[in-house]
Amino acid sequence: MNGSSKSICHIVRPSNTYDGKQGLSYFQGIAAETVGASGICMHVLTIPPGGRAKAHLHEAHETAIYMLSGEAHTWYGDRLENHVIVRAGELFYIPAGVPHLPANLSSTPCTAIIARTDPNEQESVVLLPDLDELAAVPA
Repeated sequence: MNGSSKSICHIVRPSNTYDGKQGLSYFQGIAAETVGASGICMHVLTIPPGGRAKAHLHEAHETAIYMLSGEAHTWYGDRLENHVIVRAGELFYIPAGVPHLPANLSSTPCTAIIARTDPNEQESVVLLPDLDELAAVPA
């Protein structure tokens, strides 16, 4: 192996957080910003009881979610017309460009691992304020 930075492995301890455009606070994880990733971003998200994101989409990248604990309601589709509940132990896939809005309607936090095919934490997040009121969840 050569001594280039591409051959350096990293451990990331998700103790620092950052506020996402979506209105939630994420634990910093694997990303271009933290380890120089070039094709993936992975972090931990805890949505507090009653918490919700803003309606948004990720323009050109896919999202994979593994729910560690609790459950999250997610509305998705062009007009947030579809609804799913993702529970602990389940995986959820969101294709690139699909509008969505996750929320925690329970009285306990829910925590998930989120991986995206964009290495940047926030670059392809597009807020969709005109859709925020379409989901049947308190603002």
